[in-house]
Amino acid sequence: MSDEDDLEDFEPDQDDLEREDDEKETEEWEDDRKEEEDFSEEWMPTPLTEDMMKEGLSLLCKTGSGLAHAYVKLEVKERDLTDIYLLRSYIHLRYVDVSENHLTDLSPLNYLIHLLWLKADGNRLRSAQLNELPYLQIASFAYNQITDTEGISHPRLGSLNLKGNHIRMVTGLDPQKLISLHTLELRGNKLESTMGINLPKLKNLFLGIKDTGPKT
Repeated sequence: MSDEDDLEDFEPDQDDLEREDDEKETEEWEDDRKEEEDFSEEWMPTPLTEDMMKEGLSLLCKTGSGLAHAYVKLEVKERDLTDIYLLRSYIHLRYVDVSENHLTDLSPLNYLIHLLWLKADGNRLRSAQLNELPYLQIASFAYNQITDTEGISHPRLGSLNLKGNHIRMVTGLDPQKLISLHTLELRGNKLESTMGINLPKLKNLFLGIKDTGPKT
């Protein structure tokens, strides 16, 4: 016990370290985003293709009655994608990573009713809204341009990451629908209050409230 007490006297505050790392990471993403906006006019439409699907698909599993098989995992990160319309046909996907592209629309994911895990970090999304996905458990929309928390109503969602967006107020997080949400990440936004966060199973809440007081 005494050794641990001595160490505590010399260790830096963990919250301060995490806060510094978080601020640095957010600043780096903001710099990258500004660079992308400067060159946005040069982007060409880049839809998801069958060849990309073949390269990104993995994890062969049984589907339905167990008599058929399909690949259920897809990773197509850093492909400069602007369109994932093709995903509408891949209804058996359970794990999808479309991070670090130029996506503004995730609506094709509404057809993936077996989706368990979604990562869509580092795109150009202004909303995380999707139809209710009955099995979705983990969703990450970090470092986009999302301005609100509307349209998130997945009953089995346990972890939601909205870090590094432009959210000022939390609205639309219905405690009657988000009955499984235990972890909510909101650091790196422009939050002005914690109003709207009233979730029955929430255990881990990460946020940074914007300081609106006078600066000295």
